Amino acid sequence: MNHWLTAAETARRIAAGELTAVAALEAYLPRIATLDRQLGAYLAVDAEGARAQAAEIDRKRAAGESLGPLAGVPVALKDVLVTRGMATTAASKILAGWIPPYDGSVVERLRAAGAVIVGKLNCDEFAMGSSTERSAYKPTQNPWDVTRVPGGSSGGSSAAVAAGLCAASLGTDTGGSIRQPAAFCGVVGIKPTYGRVSRWGVVAFASSLDQVGPLTRTVGDAALMLDVISGFDPRDSTSLDLPVPAHRAALTGEVKGLRVGMPSEYFAGEIDGEVRIAVERAAGALRERGAELVEISLPHSALALPVYYIVAPAEASSNLARYDGVRYGLRVPGRSIGELYDNTRAEGFGDEVRRRVMIGTYVLSAGYYDAYYLRAQKVRTLIKKDFEDCFAKGVSAILTPATPSAAFGVGEKGGADPVEMYLNDIFTVTVNMAGLPGIAVPAGKDVQGLPLGLQLIGRPFDEETLFSLGEVLEQAAGRFTPPKWW
Repeated sequence: MNHWLTAAETARRIAAGELTAVAALEAYLPRIATLDRQLGAYLAVDAEGARAQAAEIDRKRAAGESLGPLAGVPVALKDVLVTRGMATTAASKILAGWIPPYDGSVVERLRAAGAVIVGKLNCDEFAMGSSTERSAYKPTQNPWDVTRVPGGSSGGSSAAVAAGLCAASLGTDTGGSIRQPAAFCGVVGIKPTYGRVSRWGVVAFASSLDQVGPLTRTVGDAALMLDVISGFDPRDSTSLDLPVPAHRAALTGEVKGLRVGMPSEYFAGEIDGEVRIAVERAAGALRERGAELVEISLPHSALALPVYYIVAPAEASSNLARYDGVRYGLRVPGRSIGELYDNTRAEGFGDEVRRRVMIGTYVLSAGYYDAYYLRAQKVRTLIKKDFEDCFAKGVSAILTPATPSAAFGVGEKGGADPVEMYLNDIFTVTVNMAGLPGIAVPAGKDVQGLPLGLQLIGRPFDEETLFSLGEVLEQAAGRFTPPKWW
């Protein structure tokens, strides 16, 4: 068994009897035990549980029972996804040791499709970060260069896929937390349209922005994973009851006639020269296949980052109020109920979480709500309208950089000035503000051998077009794996 097999090929071989699910799993477990001591991608590995799942898949195949589309595929989950019988901590001390009695919706769907859940992956605490250095337990390194970050907040998910420590993973994306780490680690990551995938059973950060999505080694695998996890869920009030297309069927290689917009605002700032070249190379590949590249304008994009850092902390301050030391999680006693709250949150939350909760509480407070939060929501509407205007003019998708540069060094950003870290999301936050789908696709490597990623932004519920275009870019860049640093 080759641990670089795609998820689709792994499932096909298991269904055909060419490979057992147990053998597929055992190709990963020793590798995790050896390599993850340095990478830090996993917070928990459920080896025995995964072996039992794999054995059940093999039993079903031997008995001639029907198998799901991910039967026997080893998958790992970002640690904000509630998973029955496995610690789910959101990489925070305040949830240390919490073992849920149920599965979140996406985990249910993975299990129903036959996926083997290997373990839980590291992330920035409560998904608040862009480097996975802000986990309460340990940082995660980039498998391309362990002196660099893997991105965040889904850094454990991107690093595990890139290093061959699982066949595919799930992350969450609130402002770029799937797409940015995918770009830094040279893998594919898609943030679906808001409402396409259920958020029931996701530890909430910002409820109007969060969305679950896959990180995989190929565009085809991302389509396969999205096919499995998408669909209406009555337990999630934001889940939309719309038909789910067969995303893998969109991988026809046909992009002729599609109009792809390139927003001038995304290329006006300080971005690495090699990122610019990668975008131009990708645009050329799309033209060769018959797509039309057009210049567009998204005039309110420059306001997206400050708007995001008002709206997201405001929602976080509301969502995280449930962690009070009374109902579940960490409890640090005090002489009064107020002191118990204070002690628990002071010890349980890290610096970045406390910073965002304080910002959110401030912008929602009396006297400041209109000046900050209400105004930010009005600008958010303008950002959404910019996209709507472009799509109304016949633009099928939008091509942009995913990040301003390749992965930066461990400890390089976010010290005294947290805005340094926030600027890494400058190309991704608009997608969440507008509720649109966005995919990051590898676009080659820079002169230092680090992967570069591009972003495609689509119309609402048109992930199919993103997959079609993304596959063209993937073919143009070629597939590549990290050098053997171990």
